[in-house]
Amino acid sequence: MQAMTSIERIGNILRRKPVDRIGVFEHFWGDTHKKWSSEGHIRPDESLEDHFGFDLQLCWPFNLVGRLDYQPETIEETEETILQRDGNGAVLRRHKLHDTTPEHVDFLVTDRRGWEEHIKPHLTADRARINFEAYRNARKDAAEKQRFFCWSGVNVFECMHPVCGHQQMLMSMLTDPDWIKDMVRTYAQLTVDLLEILFAEEGVPDGAWFYEDLGLKARPFISLDMYREMIQPGHRLTMQACKDRGLPVIMHSCGFVEPLVPGMMEAGIDCLQVIEVKAGMDLLRLHRNYGDRLSFMGGIDVRKLYTNDKRVVEQELTAKIPVVMKNFGYVLHSDHSIPDQVEYETYRYFVNRALELGKYNGADMKERPL
Repeated sequence: MQAMTSIERIGNILRRKPVDRIGVFEHFWGDTHKKWSSEGHIRPDESLEDHFGFDLQLCWPFNLVGRLDYQPETIEETEETILQRDGNGAVLRRHKLHDTTPEHVDFLVTDRRGWEEHIKPHLTADRARINFEAYRNARKDAAEKQRFFCWSGVNVFECMHPVCGHQQMLMSMLTDPDWIKDMVRTYAQLTVDLLEILFAEEGVPDGAWFYEDLGLKARPFISLDMYREMIQPGHRLTMQACKDRGLPVIMHSCGFVEPLVPGMMEAGIDCLQVIEVKAGMDLLRLHRNYGDRLSFMGGIDVRKLYTNDKRVVEQELTAKIPVVMKNFGYVLHSDHSIPDQVEYETYRYFVNRALELGKYNGADMKERPL
């Protein structure tokens, strides 16, 4: 088959149609880019998408914080960390020297009253919430390079916990479910309204990418029944807004989320990403159970890359790529992000070898069931 553009390739992969090869994409910690640049492998001004020839490009143009006009308040600062209150009233501690997930220290909102007083009135579809320029430039750049372009942003679960914290959010699903449902409706509608403004003015992307971390190690945060009752309505609303514009939907979710996959498919996802092995996710099992209806991105154990041993990387790739490339629905990605302990040459080998394994020949091109 003649080589496809990335737009054609990813578009087909998300619909499980014949392609020339598997797709390739990745997330990196900022420290990784800095290290590889300092070592001379990548120019400081060069994007990782360009350097490695990735098939996707993302842009995250929305700001869904409660108070847009709030200037972060610094409560405490050391040589290594800074403690600040943000526009949601949340107090977070961030590391200044390394890329890390911020530590949640305190929350202004602890109940429905706090939500209705401090946050909900501010969640309007204000144009100031949209970075039109970033979206415009990224869309243009991706189009020039024929790279599949995704609008990206968080969905409802990832909107709620920054306001009140995971513990309060999850407890309130039991003690005050109507409050949770109200937050879900509010954030879903806000997202839909902002999408309408952005797409009307700047044009539609090739696809939509939602970040939504619904899992812990070995278990999801919530049951499938609770997902369907409380979270799925928001997912349906936001994803339908994308589907109405012909956009396939990719959903990122860290942790063990396999029990929620049926509900996520009902809501409208076309591809599940990132398939975290260390949390208990199994790419081969997911492919076996859902590969005729769902595409996958990720599921390659990043800990194998930590070893910087090409034999270990080879074993991981040969065990998975030949299987999951069947039915044309796979994009190469680690099961999380690439940290700076992974050497440049290791990652380069990872990509090159996977693309060798993931190339289709003429006999593979006939559409067929698993």
